[in-house]
Amino acid sequence: MRNILIRLIINAVALYAATQVGITGLSFNGDWKTIVIAAFIFGLVNALVRPLLTLLTCPLLILTLGLFTLIINALMLALTGWIAAYFHLGFVVDGFWAAFLGALVVSIVSFILTLLLHEDDNSHHHQRR
Repeated sequence: MRNILIRLIINAVALYAATQVGITGLSFNGDWKTIVIAAFIFGLVNALVRPLLTLLTCPLLILTLGLFTLIINALMLALTGWIAAYFHLGFVVDGFWAAFLGALVVSIVSFILTLLLHEDDNSHHHQRR
């Protein structure tokens, strides 16, 4: 349960960061509760849709040496934006390039936060011994 909550917070921070770097077509108008809901949707999309899409595009992933993953990431962010728009959450992903660049930012921020939190967990683990 703790890992799911941490992942939700990381997604929320990463999505918020992506909307703040000035990518045209990617924006957020709401409060922290709304971005957490958008992060929850993003997590569900990544947990439910992404594995199927990855399986179906496996030949493309192999052919492009994994670079097609960037397109899959953009599609997951675009789908999140579409669902968020349906529920009027104020999280907007307008166009492929907004989704693509936004997904890059989300990936980088998520990677850095996960690395920092994992490093923090390791230092606490070593202190307990």
